[in-house]
Amino acid sequence: MAALAEEQTEVVVKLEPEGPPTLLPPQAGDGAGEGGGGTTNNGPNGSGGPAAPDPPGTGASGATAVSGSASGPAAPGKVGSVAVEDQPDVSAVLSAYNQQGDPTMYEEYYSGLKHFIECSLDCHRAELSQLFYPLFVHMYLELVYNQHENEAKSFFEKFHGDQECYYQDDLRVLSSLTKKEHMKGNETMLDFRTSKFVLRISRDSYQLLKRHLQEKQNNQIWNIVQEHLYIDIFDGMPRSKQQIDAMVGSLAGEAKREANKSKVFFGLLKEPEIEVPLDDEDEEGENEEGKPKKKKPRKDSIGSKSKKQDPNAPPQNRIPLPELKDSDKLDKIMNMKETTKRVRLGPDCLPSICFYTFLNAYQGLTAVDVTDDSSLIAGGFADSTVRVWSVTPKKLRSVKQASDLSLIDKESDDVLERIMDEKTASELKILYGHSGPVYGASFSPDRNYLLSSSEDGTVRLWSLQTFTCLVGYKGHNYPVWDTQFSPYGYYFVSGGHDRVARLWATDHYQPLRIFAGHLADVNCTRFHPNSNYVATGSADRTVRLWDVLNGNCVRIFTGHKGPIHSLTFSPNGRFLATGATDGRVLLWDIGHGLMVGELKGHTDTVCSLRFSRDGEILASGSMDNTVRLWDAIKAFEDLETDDFTTATGHINLPENSQELLLGTYMTKSTPVVHLHFTRRNLVLAAGAYSPQ
Repeated sequence: MAALAEEQTEVVVKLEPEGPPTLLPPQAGDGAGEGGGGTTNNGPNGSGGPAAPDPPGTGASGATAVSGSASGPAAPGKVGSVAVEDQPDVSAVLSAYNQQGDPTMYEEYYSGLKHFIECSLDCHRAELSQLFYPLFVHMYLELVYNQHENEAKSFFEKFHGDQECYYQDDLRVLSSLTKKEHMKGNETMLDFRTSKFVLRISRDSYQLLKRHLQEKQNNQIWNIVQEHLYIDIFDGMPRSKQQIDAMVGSLAGEAKREANKSKVFFGLLKEPEIEVPLDDEDEEGENEEGKPKKKKPRKDSIGSKSKKQDPNAPPQNRIPLPELKDSDKLDKIMNMKETTKRVRLGPDCLPSICFYTFLNAYQGLTAVDVTDDSSLIAGGFADSTVRVWSVTPKKLRSVKQASDLSLIDKESDDVLERIMDEKTASELKILYGHSGPVYGASFSPDRNYLLSSSEDGTVRLWSLQTFTCLVGYKGHNYPVWDTQFSPYGYYFVSGGHDRVARLWATDHYQPLRIFAGHLADVNCTRFHPNSNYVATGSADRTVRLWDVLNGNCVRIFTGHKGPIHSLTFSPNGRFLATGATDGRVLLWDIGHGLMVGELKGHTDTVCSLRFSRDGEILASGSMDNTVRLWDAIKAFEDLETDDFTTATGHINLPENSQELLLGTYMTKSTPVVHLHFTRRNLVLAAGAYSPQ
């Protein structure tokens, strides 16, 4: 390890800040090895500061730039200005492009390197080919910045065809930057400048490259390598083209290995012992003596976690969680009863799928959620409304007016029934308040509240007792693409166009944590089942896992070739499934920080993912109008997670999508926006019919 650190130091150490950056505490864990070019530096992780400060709502979009420090800031002296101002100090960021090389030589430099790499041995060629894209972008931007417009145009036309197909969208943006003025205020460009592009290369390949560049005296390319790339060197066999292709594709290259080293408590919290209300079941169960006794063991078999603590679980009080109310306990008992009737799924026993099609949704359906007990369904629409339906015979009723409530006998047993106003009973309630399309919706676990997030930059909390808005949370200055309640209620997370995810509590009007680090919009957010972590999927083509306790980023997953639109955790908390516009579903082992599977089959964006209640089946829904069911048990068995794989990232993904695919179900012409497994393992799917 010492030798490794030393080698990398040559590449990057002189550009790194002295010690961990003190700005923006949530950032600190981001670099997880910021100190010296990739040495194991636990300093920033440990000293990340106890909490994300509330106020930097203003620095939100600035924080995204400093988030570049996730991959190592290019100019440490400017970190302060980047973080605090709303817009990064563009001239400071760009000034690094001032070093003039002879513009007419750029094509020759690049061709020379290209020739060298293409002529090198196969084992090195795949690894060194990773240099093509970042070098191409930086050389092009350098030419543009120094106003060599014709040379830049010629350079772009000559070499852009050599880049990997998954960079096409980035290249389209790049091709529009043809003048120095265009570069100021262009977010994509600033991202590229402020974050180092991470390449993972074996020591042999790196030595080969270094020798070549020094022999050729090719200073221009060597300067870019040192200034803008972070080369993560590992000892051992070079990776194959297939292994590299699986992991690359994000806006800032791969994740540093250090970024995925910190410990994650992925186990589940111990279920509370619910004993008191079991007497109620006595009465329901025809007062048979043996009834509750039978119930108890059965409960334990469902939540076997309740007896013994999961060794990978976080301490029970690691983050404060709300206490269970009596109504929650009753709900848990109902849940246990349902669970005893749950269907055990598997390849030979697939679930039925019940599809809710929103017909004539001229308002434009943009979000859907279903309550855990599958009794309510909410839709967010482009006309800024939220609509809530009851999908059981029980109608939706509001609480009576205050004057009527004072007449009710508060001591009566059915007081909860008496406070409801029968005159308001209906199957549908419409919630007005947002001033833009509603992109996210999430029910609270106790079904008393509904969250919605909108293009208007706010998250709203609605009461499902009165069907009115209780709070508007303002913190994002731009559209909020997703929001989700914690599995325990009280906390919720939101993510938006300002590239930041925020953690809130329902009784605080300012965020408790700000998760800054993504280089593009945060499209989707999900809580881990133990509520100690939040996963975010972004248009920068990475997935990050954040620690709620301290705001640190503890995992960065790269491998998707398009913006990520869906996330789901497995019920046991060990795995994460992600879906993106590239039509692929990727499976991740959270503990080891590794990609462990790839499910190919969808032909369009994967909008929704959900595991069955016991985790045997993964359902995916897509814009290609299909729901697909995958064998999750088989996908996660025999995982190769030895130390070598974890250390080097040599992952060997089996090409077994066809074996894992258990079924494909077409809708007539309805993209699948949302999926949900009921407590008995029936699949509910939803989407708006879109005539072709």
